[in-house]
Amino acid sequence: MSNIIGITMGDPCGVGPEIAVRALAEMSAEDRNRTRIYGNLTTLEKARSALNIDVDLAPYVVDLPIEGAPLAWGQLSAVAGDAAFRFIEKAVRDAEAGAIGCIVTAPINKEALNLAGHHYDGHTGMLRSLTGSKAAYMLLASDRLKVIHVSTHVSLQEAIRRATTERVLATIRAGDAHLKRIGYAAPKIAVAGINPHCGENGLFGTEDDDQIAPAVAAARAEGIDVHGPISADTVFYRAYSGAFDLIVAQYHDQGHIPIKLVAFDTAVNVSVDLPIDRTSVDHGTAFDIAGKGIANHGNMNSAIAYARKLVSGRAK
Repeated sequence: MSNIIGITMGDPCGVGPEIAVRALAEMSAEDRNRTRIYGNLTTLEKARSALNIDVDLAPYVVDLPIEGAPLAWGQLSAVAGDAAFRFIEKAVRDAEAGAIGCIVTAPINKEALNLAGHHYDGHTGMLRSLTGSKAAYMLLASDRLKVIHVSTHVSLQEAIRRATTERVLATIRAGDAHLKRIGYAAPKIAVAGINPHCGENGLFGTEDDDQIAPAVAAARAEGIDVHGPISADTVFYRAYSGAFDLIVAQYHDQGHIPIKLVAFDTAVNVSVDLPIDRTSVDHGTAFDIAGKGIANHGNMNSAIAYARKLVSGRAK
C-alpha cells in the first residue's frame, strides 16, 4: 500500500487552495515527495501568488480541469462545486487502487456541491456513496478529546430516531477498532446520554434506558471497555481530564461543540469504517477571507499528520 498522502483541494473559491499550498511548502523534501494535491494547477498557482510563496507545484499536483479557471475567490459557484466533487472522486479511485494511502480533504461548500447536482450532506456521505460503504462514522480527534458520532448531518428529531441500540453498538465498535489501530491497547470509551441527565429514570425520556444502555451492555459483553450512558453535561469534561479516551456522541452538535471549544484550530475530522482512509480539516471554506493569504493552515497540518499516522499504522 502506498505511503503517499493525497490532499483534495476543496472548493476552488475557498481557502482550500491556500492551506494546501502553504502546508506543502512547509514540508520537508521527503514528505513533499510523499504528497499529491488533487486539484487544479492554475488555481493553486493563483493561491501561491496570494501567499507570496516560491515553490514549484507542478510535480506534486494531480491536475484536473476547471472551466474558466482560476475562478474568483469567495464566490458561490456550481462550477466550483462540481470541481470539488471531481477532485474527491479522483482521489477516492486512486486510494481504492492503492496509488495513495490516505486522503486529506480541504473544505467543500455543501451549497455549491448541491448546485452542481451532487446531493450529499458533506464529505462523509459522499465518501460512503463513492466507495459503496454501508456505514461511515465521523470521528473528531484532538490531543485531549476524541469524539465519534452516532449521527451527524440530520435534524435533531432524526438524530433521536437514529439512536437505536444497533447503531449505537456499531458506533462503539467502530471507535474501539479505530483507537486500537492508532496505538491504544485498550481504549476507555464513554457513551453520552441523549436526554438531560440520561432521562432521570424516565422523567425526561426513556431513550437512554431503552436504546443506549443495551448497546453499552452488549459492547461490554464483547470485551470493550465502555461506560454509559453518562450525562452529556459532565462526560466531555471527564474525558478532557483524562478519564476516557473517546466519547460516543449521539448527534452532531453534542459532539462538535465541546471539541471545537477546546481544539478549534487543531481538531481533525476522520472518517471511520470506510474501505479507504480519510482525514480532513475541521473548518469551512471561509469565503470571506479566501485569496487574502491569511487563512490558518494549522488544521491542515494536523490532518496531514494524522493521515501519516494512519498510513504508518496500517503498514505495521
